[in-house]
Amino acid sequence: MPTTRRVVIAVFPDVDLLDVTGPAEVFALANRETGGRAGYEVRLAGPDAGPVTTSAGVRLLPDLTFDQVDGVLDTLLVPGAVDPHPDGPVARIDPEVVAWLRTAAPRARRVASVCVGAHLLAAAGLLDGRTATTHWSTAAQLAADHPEVTVDPDPIFVRSGNVWTGAGISACMDLALALVADDHGEEVALGVARQLVMYLKRQGGQSQFSVPLSTPPATRRDIDELRRHIADHPEDDLSATALAGRMSLSERHFARVFRQETGCTPAAYVEASRVEAARRLLEGTDLPLDRVAAACGLGSVETLHRALRKQLATTPAAYRRRFRTNP
Repeated sequence: MPTTRRVVIAVFPDVDLLDVTGPAEVFALANRETGGRAGYEVRLAGPDAGPVTTSAGVRLLPDLTFDQVDGVLDTLLVPGAVDPHPDGPVARIDPEVVAWLRTAAPRARRVASVCVGAHLLAAAGLLDGRTATTHWSTAAQLAADHPEVTVDPDPIFVRSGNVWTGAGISACMDLALALVADDHGEEVALGVARQLVMYLKRQGGQSQFSVPLSTPPATRRDIDELRRHIADHPEDDLSATALAGRMSLSERHFARVFRQETGCTPAAYVEASRVEAARRLLEGTDLPLDRVAAACGLGSVETLHRALRKQLATTPAAYRRRFRTNP
């Protein structure tokens, strides 16, 4: 008989719908992929027995109330909710959910948050002394409210002992696939990912954003045009001298303007952009590594290795095995 893995997902008013249904679908498909051997039994728990209206307006009916969740749990999954604010979304801290987490979490083999659910874990004291992530838009709030937590706003997900935290919205699928892989191995997770028509999983250390999205639009149109040129022509001469010449600026003035507009040096931006180009080639082609290095402007296989280790903490071969999209 398969081991039953009790998964309880918290639901409460205005919870993000995908953060509930996405992981539930991953666990259900893992059961299907293994003929039931995965053993996931997913239940929704809410503050009371009535329907819960999510942020999307869709109503969910909890299987249990918080008070009815007893015994040992395999996985306790906590999504979040936000309140609109003129300066951006603010994570909602529901005292009833926080109080329940303090009693339920010690009975769970592992605890995981999705998106702004990390704020609820932090309020319950479950992230003290740990590194955690959350949706990029509320990372500053999490860091300010909980200085005892090391907040990293960039990764897709972070594992710290038996506590997992995931980034925003669609990253709930990456987190759930990582949980399945941790339980049953990469092959089962790969089978689930194929059913979902998505990558096996983005590694936890992967950024929530591509390079163009990681910095806001510049106030100068010529800098934005230069950034597009860098993205479109990674194989070109993109040295500071060449880029400064393209903008008809002295190299020193160019470096100062570029950093002011983007928050990083030209060299760092170019390397990150070239690594992103390399990622696309590793994911979508079978080009040998020397041609990948040449096409993305990194020059040599050695430089390609060094750049991927620095940016993604992996090797080109390992990245290709995990993320290649063609057969």
